[in-house]
Amino acid sequence: KDAEAYDEYSRVMARAAKAIKPIISMVPPDPSSLSPRDLLGLLKLGQYARSLSEKELYRIAKLVTQSSADLLDEWFEFDPLKGTKSASGIIGTFLGPRSPGTAYVLLHHYMGEIDGAFRAWGFAKNGTGGVSAAIASSARALGVEIRTNAPVDKVIVKGGVAAGVALQNGDELRAKIVLSAADPKRTFLQFVDSRHLPDDFVQSIKSFRVRGSSGKVNIALNALPDFTCLPGEGPLHRGAISISPSVDYIERAYDEAKYGQFSKNPYIDMIIPSMIDRDMAPPGHHVMSCFVQYAPYDIEGGWDDAKRDAFGDVVISTIEKYAPNLRQCIVGKQVITPMDIERIAGITGGNIFHGELLLHQLFFFRPAPQWADFRTPLPGYYFGAAGAHPGGGVMGAPGKLAADAILKDVD
Repeated sequence: KDAEAYDEYSRVMARAAKAIKPIISMVPPDPSSLSPRDLLGLLKLGQYARSLSEKELYRIAKLVTQSSADLLDEWFEFDPLKGTKSASGIIGTFLGPRSPGTAYVLLHHYMGEIDGAFRAWGFAKNGTGGVSAAIASSARALGVEIRTNAPVDKVIVKGGVAAGVALQNGDELRAKIVLSAADPKRTFLQFVDSRHLPDDFVQSIKSFRVRGSSGKVNIALNALPDFTCLPGEGPLHRGAISISPSVDYIERAYDEAKYGQFSKNPYIDMIIPSMIDRDMAPPGHHVMSCFVQYAPYDIEGGWDDAKRDAFGDVVISTIEKYAPNLRQCIVGKQVITPMDIERIAGITGGNIFHGELLLHQLFFFRPAPQWADFRTPLPGYYFGAAGAHPGGGVMGAPGKLAADAILKDVD
């Protein structure tokens, strides 16, 4: 039965992704504003809604409010299939698969597309950092100067307008336009003095949910893990490997996180990129990247070396249940907690999406009501990070839409 339902489920989700995809490239209008720009935006939104069929409208309304578990119960019976599918609904969120709203997170990941194929994922040469390196190379070719290891202290404000940034080393960079790609809390609560922002806006940013729930364990191997379900080297080593045996398994993992503990039986999503990109490891060796939930940012007692090591060991022990040879293949590992993500990448709370993809933090409300159009209450200061519409993912949409807003304003 599930095999028969799977193809139809895939078609329905692909249609839903196509139906909602135009919203990704749409600047959210302010429904409380009477400005020509916002009224035109609302008109376009209404025209878009009218272009959808009645079935598509109801499906989208259901998806943004439903839990991923309830959605999958409508289609499937087999626990491992439902568990694996439901995992896409909890990535980057401090929610379990039975929480309302996780069906939208699942759809958000379904919108991944390669050459028109939805739910398609690819490997970037040299890892995800290779994408950043390619963008940087293109920017430098156009005369852009890029400074790294140059943390910002504050945005310089002159006459009520953003006039540049001051770095922590004392350097000042003057500019007519300042665009932040940091998370909302850093962008507005750390870089800008609150006296330059409206009180209600500051309160909205303070209440914006950015709780990190994801960890990473990167493992260096001298041989491939041998999975008992499919022994020997095979196609599974070139794709995604998921430990998510049931919805209940993931929900129980979430239960521990709710009370300040990392999951003792975590959801793990693994890839071995060196099977695709041989330059990522020496000959005969491999790297395995493990995305893990749940690892709460605000773990009871705080993260320390002992808890980090224990978390890493739980991940390895969990994988060992399916690939008993794993531990003997390990030549090195790196364990990354949400606290480490905050420290290394400067992301408040270690949330990989700069803020959870919840209904009250999407579209009109991302990052704050009345300010979802990539402009901010401080003239000359723009916001184009994952904490803006349409959210996280390696797609560049918030930055592109923010750049469009800047170009319109400077014309």
